[in-house]
Amino acid sequence: MQDDVNKSKATMAEQVAQAARDFQQRRTGYVPRAVTVVLSEDTLVITLHEALTPAERALARTAAGAAQVQEFHRQLFADSAESLRRDIKRITGVEVREAAAEIETRTGTVVQVFTSGTMVQVFQLAAPITADTWNAAPAARQKS
Repeated sequence: MQDDVNKSKATMAEQVAQAARDFQQRRTGYVPRAVTVVLSEDTLVITLHEALTPAERALARTAAGAAQVQEFHRQLFADSAESLRRDIKRITGVEVREAAAEIETRTGTVVQVFTSGTMVQVFQLAAPITADTWNAAPAARQKS
């Protein structure tokens, strides 16, 4: 009952993040350290931080192993993404047109992108940028 109350108070982004976390755990048995959800107009980007198992990270230390891990996760996502698409529609009320996944084997990050047919380029920064810095004019950024 308490879980239902918490879900009803969660933002749409928090609900999508939880759905993505649950999806990752169901399909791999491994829970990511954190999940980030970003929405820009009709593009939803879900980043699963440290989502690879220790064995996958070890395999990814070589170029051939990294390619194997990337292909495995792309195929796994392609074969099982329908349940996450349904969760996203249930939460947002909007149908998902396209979905793709990219895996960064060095950091163990999995990025899932849901779009409406546009090209998406995703860059994960090495450090966070505060909202104040992001929204500041260039002159204000140079003073800090």
